[in-house]
Amino acid sequence: MYLANNKKIYFASDQHFGAPTAALSLPREKRFVAWLDEVKGDAEAIFLVGDLFDFWFEYKTVVPKGFVRVLGKIAEIRDSGIPIYFFVGNHDLWMDDYFEKELNIPVYYDNQEYTFGDKTFLIGHGDGKGPGDMGYKRMKKVFTNPFSKWLFSWLHPDIGVRLAQYLSVKNKLISGDEDITFLGEDKEWLILYSKRKLETKHYNYLVFGHRHLPMKVSVGENSEYVNLGDWITYFTYGVFDGENFEIKKYGK
Repeated sequence: MYLANNKKIYFASDQHFGAPTAALSLPREKRFVAWLDEVKGDAEAIFLVGDLFDFWFEYKTVVPKGFVRVLGKIAEIRDSGIPIYFFVGNHDLWMDDYFEKELNIPVYYDNQEYTFGDKTFLIGHGDGKGPGDMGYKRMKKVFTNPFSKWLFSWLHPDIGVRLAQYLSVKNKLISGDEDITFLGEDKEWLILYSKRKLETKHYNYLVFGHRHLPMKVSVGENSEYVNLGDWITYFTYGVFDGENFEIKKYGK
């Protein structure tokens, strides 16, 4: 993909809309919609890199109540011709085909490679990557198992959605205390994962969410690991202008 003059590519992740409650999430949703409204003016493409919702499950004829503002805005942007790419996170991993059929937005369940101009990108949410965290990796296999999804689908939406939202917040699956501090390059597992990926293929930028802490770290010659931060504490996003990648904060 080549960027037209003065066009940019935007990246954002970890909005966790719906948490901790719909009422407390609403101001953050409005702020994010305002950002989308602003960046659509010069966006070549927009990447939503996971955990847009704190919980999402698609029954055959039902999707979770709420999020009308953000869904309406991304529908408007997509209808205008601007590509939007959605990456499933660990909170909205039970996506099906709603985004693809209703919004014409492709949904990805793992890393994807892109080339913008002469820069190469590896993009993904980042959960379950790198060393360690074996408990979560085992749990993810359970959650992504088709049988588990089928069992959950038999719960009435009023029960299933409420239960899942309660457990998500109760278990502090949004940004926790561990997300506040940079742990160092030898302990940040997405940095370690990025360095391992670079052993077999070069990327200029390895872009992830999930960690919630905005950062940009050199991980090799002409290669940077980027974490996009979140829209809970930091309200940060990534922007690539064809030459450089920056992390910026929206608003004050």
